[in-house]
Amino acid sequence: MAPQKKPDPYARPFLKWAGGKTQLLGEFEKRLPRGLKTRKITRYAEPFIGGGAVFFWLNKQFSFRHAYICDVNEELVLTYTVIRESTRDLIAALENLESEYLSRDEKAREEFYYGIRYALNRKLPAIDFHEYSADWVERAAWILFLNRTCFNGLFRVNRKGEFNVPFGRYKKPEILNEDNLSEVATLLRSTQILTGDFTRVGEFVDNKTFVYFDPPYRPLNGTSSFTSYSKSGFSDRDQERLVEFFRELDEKGAKCMLSNSDPRNENPDDTFFDDLFSDYYIERVPARRRINCNGACRGDINELIITNYPQR
Repeated sequence: MAPQKKPDPYARPFLKWAGGKTQLLGEFEKRLPRGLKTRKITRYAEPFIGGGAVFFWLNKQFSFRHAYICDVNEELVLTYTVIRESTRDLIAALENLESEYLSRDEKAREEFYYGIRYALNRKLPAIDFHEYSADWVERAAWILFLNRTCFNGLFRVNRKGEFNVPFGRYKKPEILNEDNLSEVATLLRSTQILTGDFTRVGEFVDNKTFVYFDPPYRPLNGTSSFTSYSKSGFSDRDQERLVEFFRELDEKGAKCMLSNSDPRNENPDDTFFDDLFSDYYIERVPARRRINCNGACRGDINELIITNYPQR
């Protein structure tokens, strides 16, 4: 039976996100488990939701009875939650920010940007990420505003958890897309949003679940690390914990797919992931490096797609 398709318009990523997977969706489509099309898979879990490109893309095509998304980044989870719980209030706050920002010249826009960034960081110690409140709406609006007006759409924090991306000089950034936020809110009402380590989704995974892992990529070299999307970072030991968890879900009968950088782009002898995932199916696919301070270095590289089922 063909999968049940949802009519347009459909929810799309609402954040610009470093390392987003939009460009790899065609490669993922070739490697989706058969159970999605036969509707034997009824659950979806994504332990590193990030910008959610794969989550939104899959929900455009398939109807899941249950969906679970998770991230260790508390600011990110707060934003997803506010979109679901307080859509209209969030839209109103973004309308005000957009109006104030676009009415200014470039110098005044830059000052406005840094004022919002300062306010976000100053209020960080007072925000309770476990208790929903009206303060969350203001904070989510600030996060979305900064994401749309910062340099390269990065989300990066320092060791204190403070947002530290500089101003981006865009002439007319889209700060508010009301229709898309409404579509996202509708989708999220049937989605469980979790905060914390990637292992949190484990209790919801069974043999009718498809799990997609998009962990912070292992840096290709000493200058290409963009893993600081949370104050805790993501180490090689975390990558090792991840393969242990991947194995646990495999033993439950879940279908699992994982993507990551290919260290052999820089060092042909670096078999870190080949060794970690030697029991599974590994393919290298071409991708473009989108985030690099040197424009000349934004070229074709390989990325890894790893599954616990045959990819062809």
